[in-house]
Amino acid sequence: MESFSLILAIVVVTALAFDFTNGFHDTANAMATTISTGAMKPKVAVAMSAVLNLVGAFLSVEVANTISKGLVDEAGIRPEVIFAALVGAILWNLLTWLVGLPSSSSHALMGGLIGATIASAGVGAVHGDVLVTKVLIPAIAAPLVAGIAAMLATRLTYSLGSKADSQASKKGYRAGQIASAGLVSLAHGTNDAQKTMGVITLALVAGGAVAPDSDPPMWVILSAGLAIALGTYLGGWRIIRTMGKGLTDLQPQQGFAAQTSAATVILASSHLGFSLSTTHSVSGSVMGAGLGRKGGVVRWSTATRMFVAWGLTLPAAALVGALAEYVTGFGSWGTAVVAVFLVASSAAIWKLSRREVVDHTNVNDTEDAAAAEPAGVVTAAIAAVTPPPAGGTATASEDPVPSFPSQATAERTPTTTTTV
Repeated sequence: MESFSLILAIVVVTALAFDFTNGFHDTANAMATTISTGAMKPKVAVAMSAVLNLVGAFLSVEVANTISKGLVDEAGIRPEVIFAALVGAILWNLLTWLVGLPSSSSHALMGGLIGATIASAGVGAVHGDVLVTKVLIPAIAAPLVAGIAAMLATRLTYSLGSKADSQASKKGYRAGQIASAGLVSLAHGTNDAQKTMGVITLALVAGGAVAPDSDPPMWVILSAGLAIALGTYLGGWRIIRTMGKGLTDLQPQQGFAAQTSAATVILASSHLGFSLSTTHSVSGSVMGAGLGRKGGVVRWSTATRMFVAWGLTLPAAALVGALAEYVTGFGSWGTAVVAVFLVASSAAIWKLSRREVVDHTNVNDTEDAAAAEPAGVVTAAIAAVTPPPAGGTATASEDPVPSFPSQATAERTPTTTTTV
């Protein structure tokens, strides 16, 4: 290591802070379904996920190289640009965590980096082909592939277990959920921890601390793994509640199918160097599993809010990153202003979160509004084309859930409950 300036140290600390927020923001990806189905106790689940995230950070550096060598020109990047990018990513992570929306930490980081780079070096400094092939296309494909795979896997599990003892079957699938949740945690470490490694490595190259085209140093890999593991252990309980109970109600069979499908997609993308959003993959698989069970319900109002957040992530983080880069361009005092703004905004968001605390004691509580949402057009269409089980009645293992009346119906007949 040739040099390590003050601004470079600030960038590294800020990058690890982002990695920490990535950990608690994305804990839901690995453990929400396991917690919601009761397969594991909440604190035990996040502890296991933290350890496996740390292990996963050491398994590959392909995604880190995509960030540090492929997305933007190293030659046109200053450490201040990386700092500005991280400010945009951290603030978006905290805002979406506050409202309990499972948005993509990966795309927040990408957006911040793109916006700050354009503000500093122009549009030409962003490699559009890499952005499209390794970020945008996987962002669209991942939830679709994971969702379809989870829906088919759910139908297969119910079909194979239709004659099995219901309680024994659930116990077996809960054990399978624990294994698949561990696999998702491992996959998350191989994908998301690497993004911070890539950003730190890019900053080190920009600051002259390491040679261009270098792989992440071992201390970078270790610190990024520890930061994401610590964030994971603290648990992003708000997003866990949304992912586990807000999107759909999952049985153990569905949880196992959802997590296995998501883990397969994430690990494949890590191997190929795609900067995939684990949030997109897991959310898609959860919705697919919800549609795969006869009588299952996907709450599309929650899903719609989530889709909107996904669409806003890249441009919102890019805008904040560009503005932060503009201010840092005024010199050391500009960088200090951005740093103070980041700390103050983070503290304000944390204070707002204390008005309604969500933790391991109430993470599985659901709001009445979410529970009373009607099945919706898509769910009804899927149910209509789902073949009935043999004998024309639902099997014990499927545990069909009642559908709920719409809000308008409830207002007309407040004392009547409609079930099927």
